Amino acid sequence: MLTSLFSPLVHLFYPHCCELCGTDLHQTDELLCLRCMQALPLTHFQRYPNNPVAQVFSGRVPVQQATATYYYNQSSGLQHLIHRFKYGQRPDIATWLGKQTGYQLQESAWISSIDFLAPVPLNPRKEKKRGYNQATLLANGIGQVVQLPVYPATLRREQFTATQTKKGRTDRWQNVAAAFQANGNLSDGSHVLLVDDVITTGATTEACCRALQQAGARVSVCCLAYAWK
Repeated sequence: MLTSLFSPLVHLFYPHCCELCGTDLHQTDELLCLRCMQALPLTHFQRYPNNPVAQVFSGRVPVQQATATYYYNQSSGLQHLIHRFKYGQRPDIATWLGKQTGYQLQESAWISSIDFLAPVPLNPRKEKKRGYNQATLLANGIGQVVQLPVYPATLRREQFTATQTKKGRTDRWQNVAAAFQANGNLSDGSHVLLVDDVITTGATTEACCRALQQAGARVSVCCLAYAWK
């Protein structure tokens, strides 16, 4: 009751605006206005087993399922949101986008077979500087919606790796091939949903999948965005 009474006063001093267009939001809106929300380019890959993300891993590493929530392109507004949570100290955006991913995953027939979520670990130096791992925040948002636990310590980085941004597919794979190890024994056949932010060549994701599979897990992959080339 008090919250609803004071909400208009709070918004007077702290405007509740759309993160993308600046439009004043309704009290029920969290981050984006309806128009900007609808403009985010959903892939609907979770409905189709042989989607482009699944094809990234075809012939490289066996995954049970693979999906990405959005297409990554410069004109959609998603790039701005990702930049904000990666470099602008906005962890709330990552959690919110994780929830949107969770709502999409609820449409899939396979999400019920997942035992837990494991985020791709961030370079420790980057995580210390940023203050959080964005993949963990995405996984937390997903987990809240699909009601699955998140185990951030499932994977660890065994070595530091150089940034992947300007590397080609072969260089990316060589850069991360031995970078990850699974913590503990997953030989019970646990079905793990590996979570990351953006997938391009899939080199980092593939290395994580191999580490999990070597520990005995079955792996599916969920990324926030798919950057096609």
